[in-house]
Amino acid sequence: MTAQFEYSTLAHPQDIQPLAYILEQCFISALGGEEVYINLIGVENFRIIRGLEQLAGGLATLDMGQWWGGQRVPMTGIAAVGIAPEYRGSGAAIALMQHTLKELYDRGIAISALYPAVQTLYRKVGYEQGGSWCIWEVATRNIQVREQPLPLQPVVSINHEDFHELYQQQARQTHGYLDRHSAIWERIIQPDKQETVYAYFIGTKDRPQGYIIFTQERTEDGEILWVKDWVLSTVAAAQTFWSFLANHRSQIQHVRWKSSAIDSLTLLLPEQTTKIYRQFRWMLRVVDVVKALELRGYPPGIQTQLHLEIQDNLLTGNNGKFILSVANGRGEVTKGGKGELQLDIRELAPLYTGLFTPYHLQQAGKLSGTETAILAATQIFAGASPWMADFF
Repeated sequence: MTAQFEYSTLAHPQDIQPLAYILEQCFISALGGEEVYINLIGVENFRIIRGLEQLAGGLATLDMGQWWGGQRVPMTGIAAVGIAPEYRGSGAAIALMQHTLKELYDRGIAISALYPAVQTLYRKVGYEQGGSWCIWEVATRNIQVREQPLPLQPVVSINHEDFHELYQQQARQTHGYLDRHSAIWERIIQPDKQETVYAYFIGTKDRPQGYIIFTQERTEDGEILWVKDWVLSTVAAAQTFWSFLANHRSQIQHVRWKSSAIDSLTLLLPEQTTKIYRQFRWMLRVVDVVKALELRGYPPGIQTQLHLEIQDNLLTGNNGKFILSVANGRGEVTKGGKGELQLDIRELAPLYTGLFTPYHLQQAGKLSGTETAILAATQIFAGASPWMADFF
């Protein structure tokens, strides 16, 4: 299937405009917008596929990291996968993804994540649901948090580097959070269309305890305050966050923010008046089994072994039996063992992230294993529900 296609980098300047044209058609975006996006991500981070000497499509790769169990795991995000309409159904998209994954494996990348337009394509190359992306909403009149224990410091000249340290502190503690690519930071702080981006540090200038970055928008449903990014490292910061938002109630009808499917921020509100406005699940692919399992963190009080047997039809180096030995919060992988937990590389993703428990994956027919293996896997991959604040 893949022999008729030619995979390469976006090395020739004459290919940039045709790729931008394909992406504009795929994503129904304004003319010229995709060329700006290509330059933002960096031409060197795009991969293209040709059919019959004609550009069939391309995608963007974003090398970054993802936090699992307090440890940063090298992760490549896949974005802007676009195939020209005349090549859809030809196998071009699968060929593009297969070549990209083989390249990532050769480069030593542990895992990959993406937001699917359709799951079917990505499942064919080993991706599966990995975690949540949720937008929550609450009416400002329902926040009813009045106490503001900390001052707020407006950030007049917004530079994303000013927020890095605070962000990383929160990211390290959050299953699935990104060690962000610079392009993702740019999209947070750069305004779209006619909007203005506002930013405040929560706390004193020399010792902030969090921050909030937001925009305001007039819509048919009323005025909305969109929280583009937030970090709250203390209870006082969280109380200040809510009281600050409540103080907008004379002009703003609703606040929307990104958080986990199980949002602990809402515990500070007097009533259950929040709702999930939009939700989606991103997908993850274990690219290198050994690296992925050894680089993530694990619950520190556990000392056990898990005997895995994995099937990977694309990246054959992941095939076979592995023993994962966990102690002191870290994992070590050796080849061999009893293969007591059998699963496809695709099903390793939601187990790895903790989106579903081994018991529920077994119930859904996604893995099979002995009682001992199921128990060990449950202990090893226990953790908070995984989520990501960023869409790419």
